[in-house]
Amino acid sequence: MTVGQDHRPHRIAVLALDGLLPFELGIPHRIFGRPRDAEGRPLYEVVTCSVRPPGPVETDADFAIQVAHGPDTLATADTVIVPASYELGPVYEEGRLTEELAAALARIRPGTRLASICTGVYVLAAAGVLDGRPATTHWSDAERFQRMFPRIRVDADVLFIDDGDVLTSAGVAAGIDLCLHIVRRDFGTAVANDVARRTVVPPHRDGGQAQFIQRPVPDPQLSTTTAARAWALGRLHEPIQLRDMAGQEAMSVRTFTRRFREEVGVSPGQWLTQQRVERARHLLESTDLSVDQVARDAGFGTAQSMRQHLQQALGVTPTAYRRTFRTGRSRAT
Repeated sequence: MTVGQDHRPHRIAVLALDGLLPFELGIPHRIFGRPRDAEGRPLYEVVTCSVRPPGPVETDADFAIQVAHGPDTLATADTVIVPASYELGPVYEEGRLTEELAAALARIRPGTRLASICTGVYVLAAAGVLDGRPATTHWSDAERFQRMFPRIRVDADVLFIDDGDVLTSAGVAAGIDLCLHIVRRDFGTAVANDVARRTVVPPHRDGGQAQFIQRPVPDPQLSTTTAARAWALGRLHEPIQLRDMAGQEAMSVRTFTRRFREEVGVSPGQWLTQQRVERARHLLESTDLSVDQVARDAGFGTAQSMRQHLQQALGVTPTAYRRTFRTGRSRAT
């Protein structure tokens, strides 16, 4: 992500549709309204627009909002975000766009980044931009969404999916995770972490939607896996065995693995890999350590192993990641 020589901020248009959730509408403004460059200039400009001329848009609450921009704004956006709405009509019931919505979306320039929050994904799906691609939505709606749009590869277990120029998130608060990810992708971990800190939310949440699906609540008297995770985070640079993590909670490996998956949503091994990837990203962005040293400090052992894991998780090599995000960080700090 670059901010041009004229210092024009990246323009984000948030599409407000009737029946929208006010909380979700506010997420992009809160997250993208914070980042600044070294001179204190905003890195993003966030504008709310409607599919109609400026005027009121109904919400799912007992109030409407006054939107000052019409669909022409979509033609000026670098990123368009579609929050959820409870009044999508034919979009939600039949998987097709209304004429008004189709005309508005047609104004979006080719190459514009698109993102959705929760069931806002129905708009992108009905527009055809998700055909043949991975996407997610709220776990309770995923099965219906998959039936309606069989050409989309729906993953109900994740908080968000980044498929390059199209990103989708799970329900409600996962929109925060998605927006922070976009900031991280555009300007690096340091900027995203600062936004998260100021917003008082975690910069990165472990696991996926599986941890939020309704299931029997564990007995509160039983031990959790919190101590084991804290213990492992302090030793990412060392070999960590599953039995050692289980030992921190005085559990058998079998019981620990089951309890860990219930609480975190992924296996201990998957969680360790995620934490090591995050550690490697931080070191690649914030230090001049060699790739070999980053691999050792992050617990991958060898540069080849780290390269394989970053390629799988992020789609880039360590060197390419550093080149992209060290540049982004120097612009924004």
